[in-house]
Amino acid sequence: LTYMLSHGADGLQKVAEDAVLSANYVLHELKDDYNVAFEGSCMHECLFNDKLQKADGVTTLDIAKALVEYGIHPMTVFFPLVTPGAMLIEPTETESKATIDDFIAKMKYIAKEVKEGRGERYHEYPISTPRKRLDEVKAAKNPVLTWVEQAAQEEV
Repeated sequence: LTYMLSHGADGLQKVAEDAVLSANYVLHELKDDYNVAFEGSCMHECLFNDKLQKADGVTTLDIAKALVEYGIHPMTVFFPLVTPGAMLIEPTETESKATIDDFIAKMKYIAKEVKEGRGERYHEYPISTPRKRLDEVKAAKNPVLTWVEQAAQEEV
């Protein structure tokens, strides 16, 4: 309510228009590098999937982890009922064009690397972060639901 009141009716319309414009910009810029899940323009978010990259052994999760490695918070990645391998990109109205362009450049770089046969390394990312890539099968089968000291947790 505070956000809405601080922007007023005109301001809310402007931020909504900015969000839609940003999402369609991302869609237009990445449509040749990633499979577009649904044709046409989008609203405040655009949806791709990993169909093109999966053919070369790289999944949406690999791409998301690469973005973490490159210092970008990854897109939403799990909508199996909508499209397998979903990459839901929702640039907010507060993102600058420079930030969006940086995201696009990194997504294009990843797609190019995969297409040129250098996608194997994405299976290991992130590598420079404090937490490395989890064994997701092990984590799902044996979740650690309580806090443990760092040294003890690394042994798990």
